[in-house]
Formats: sequence, structure tokens, C-alpha cells
Amino acid sequence: MPRLAPHTDSVPPSGIRRIFELAHVLDDVILLVIGEPDVPVAPPILAEGALAWTDDDTAYTPNGGITPLREAIVREVARRNGIHTDVERVWVTNGATQALFLAMSLVLDPGDEVLVPDPGYTTFTMNAHLLNAVPVPYPLRPENDFAPDLAELARLITPRTRLLVVNSPSNPLGAVFDERTLQALLDFAHEYDLWIISDEVYERFSYEHPHVSIASLQPSGGSESAPERADARGDDDRVITVFSASKTYALTGARVGWLLTPSGFAPLLRSAQEAMISCINTPAQRAVLAALEGSQQPVEDAAAHYRDNLAAATALLSERGIRYLEPTGAFYLWVDVSHATGGDVAGWAERFLLEQRVAVAPGSAFGRMGEGWIRLCVAASLDDLLEGIRRLPAPAFAPAPVSPERGVPATPTAQASPEPAEPAEPIGPATPDASLHATPTPQASPHAPTSAPSASTATPPPPAAR
Repeated sequence: MPRLAPHTDSVPPSGIRRIFELAHVLDDVILLVIGEPDVPVAPPILAEGALAWTDDDTAYTPNGGITPLREAIVREVARRNGIHTDVERVWVTNGATQALFLAMSLVLDPGDEVLVPDPGYTTFTMNAHLLNAVPVPYPLRPENDFAPDLAELARLITPRTRLLVVNSPSNPLGAVFDERTLQALLDFAHEYDLWIISDEVYERFSYEHPHVSIASLQPSGGSESAPERADARGDDDRVITVFSASKTYALTGARVGWLLTPSGFAPLLRSAQEAMISCINTPAQRAVLAALEGSQQPVEDAAAHYRDNLAAATALLSERGIRYLEPTGAFYLWVDVSHATGGDVAGWAERFLLEQRVAVAPGSAFGRMGEGWIRLCVAASLDDLLEGIRRLPAPAFAPAPVSPERGVPATPTAQASPEPAEPAEPIGPATPDASLHATPTPQASPHAPTSAPSASTATPPPPAAR
């Protein structure tokens, strides 16, 4: 048969979807693996989408979306994000996922390099590979409050670097970049003449301080230290922002997102959108228009629900002595299980699912910095969330054995401590208002065991030093 394009072999499979799909062939699974809001869609949104179907409002729309929706987005981002734009710079897409691919396809040539956060959303890396570009991870480290280190970023720059991807609030970390950090990233992009794609899908779920859109900021001045480029655009308009209705309005299956672009993108977007999907389905656009123009109380209620779940979940993790990053945004918890994974968190997550019937996202799916960590989605029922955390192996005592009948915790053995661990103490900041919590643990062994440990019963190696 004819050969496939070689670069498509480099597109990594999603470690999240692997767990998600495995979970769907099992019974009685607690799903904490995927970012699916557990709140209902507001009735007026459903009604407007249904009305479009019953009124046969199902025709093609302009490539960029229906005008009333684009106008509503213009008003929304001016009011909420401080971004002043116009309809021709707003493009409605098939969710944020297509928005990200569309944006990257317009600014990258084959072989160009993309700076992507690590840990970071899996699609950033997948899109780069699919476009025959080169993803270059920039680490988000606990010792730097999970913010980018500009000196480290600068060392990653080459003549092929074209794009910096920024994600705040962060998936998977739940970290929120403050204005000072975003200003520094904007200035960095100007210094090295980079495009910025800012993924702000979780903008409405920022709990400690207001969300800031990087496109609302102005560059504070460049530096003469950056290398000269023959292709430098000499243009300050370099930020592409990605938004979505999926998380905000619990419309994940409706597949509606949007791009805010620099000026002059409309002809390129019109052609690219026509070639890819033509347009978004009309009833979904009508539903999102109703969402933007209707009461925002359901969004506030959802945010309160996620905050409450986060508080309960972190309290239980602390009680059990399990390290975690205190999130300030989104609806995820970043949890350290390196004491149990043997250096292979992806394999451990599969075994944990099979044995304990809890689906979690392995941190390595989000990059090398995620090894030893898992992401828990807290947009779930509180009962499921807490039960899932109870089944996690704690470092302070041997976990309960696995029942061979149902794969759930059996009666604890004599090895298990009868008393809960002391509440974990913070060992360092994660963001200005967030902490990484832990109980003291021994220093790491530099080698993983040669055989894979059980997800719940093996004696774990010490955690890797961080």
C-alpha cells in the first residue's frame, strides 16, 4: 500500500484517552480522568439549541460563525477580559481543540519549533507533531511557583522558534499566572519575535485572583539582546487567544470554541476554515449565543461547586499525607503518587484502574515533568471524588489490599496503620497563593524496580526528588 506521511507517526497517543477508553469497558468505575463538568446545562441554553432544530435553523453559516454570536463574543471579551476587538477578528471553531490546531497551522511551517508548557495540555504537543513542527517543552517547576523561568526559556530559543504557547488557568496544574508573569511572557515574545497562543479555556474558574488575558496587556519595551531576524514582522500584534464554551457552560459535546486573532487574519482563517470544516453547526452556535447573553449564575454556581470539591479533596489528601499542588484555577488537582508508581505513572494508572476501579490521568501524559504525578478532575460528585482519593495509596502506611472479586479495597491487613496520617505541611509555594503540600519522605532511589509494582499492594520505592 502507499506509505503514510512519516511525520504522522510522531503524533503521540493521548495517555488520558487511553485510560478513559479502558474505563468505559469496565464496570463501577469512578471517573476522575477527563475534564467533564458534572453540572447540568442551564435550561435556557438547551431550549435555544432545541429551538434551532425544531425551527429548521440548520443551514450553513459564514465560515467564522453567525454574526450575532461573534458580536456577543466581542462584547464579552471587552467586558470580561479587557480585549477590544471586532467581529472580523473573532472566529467560531469546533471547540477549543480545533481552534488550537487552526491557530498553529497558520503560524507554523514544517520544522518550526513551538515552546509548550511541561506539564501541559496534551493537544499542544500533538498538534505540533501533526503539523510537522517540533514541540520544545519548557518546564514548569515547583521551585519556580510553576511559572515559566525566562532564563530557561531563552536557552531554548533557536532560529526556528516561532511560537510560545501559554495556558492560564493551567490544565493540568490548576495554576493561574498573575499579570506580572504574563507581562514578562509578552515582553519575551516581543524580544524574540514570537507568536503567542494563549489557551484561556478555564478563564471563568480562577479562584484567588482575577483572570488576566495576555492580549489585554501592552508590551513594556524590548531588549537589544535578541538576535536579529530577516523575517521579523515589526508588528506588535502577535497574540492569538483561544476560548471555549465547553467548560464554562458544560457544553463539551456541543463543540463550540472561538479564536481572537490579530488583524489581517480573516482571509487566511476563511480559507482554512472552509477547507477544514466549513462552519460550526447552527444549533450549537445558537445555544452558545443564549449562554453568553443569558444569566451567568449557573457559571458562578459551577465555580462554587468546584471550589467546594477542591477544599474537601485537598483536606482528605492532607489527612492521608499525600502531596498535591494547591490549585488556584480550573477544576483539577495535581497529586504526587511517585511513592507508588515505580517510575512509570502511565503503567501504574492502568493497574490502578483495573485493581481499584478509579480512572485518573497519568501525569506523564502532560509531559516529562509529570512523571510520578496524576491529575484528578474535581468536576465530579463529591462522593465519587472523595472515594477515589480514599483508594489512592498513601506514603505513610501500606494501602489496603485488593479484593479479587471486585477490585475495590478489602479489609486492611495488619500492615496498615489504624490511624490516619497527620495533616501534611506545606513545603513550598506553588503559585503566589498556592502551596505544594507533603509529608516528609525519604530521599529517592535513582532506579525504578525492574518489575512493575501493583498499583495498590506493592511496597513502593521512595519518591523521586523534586
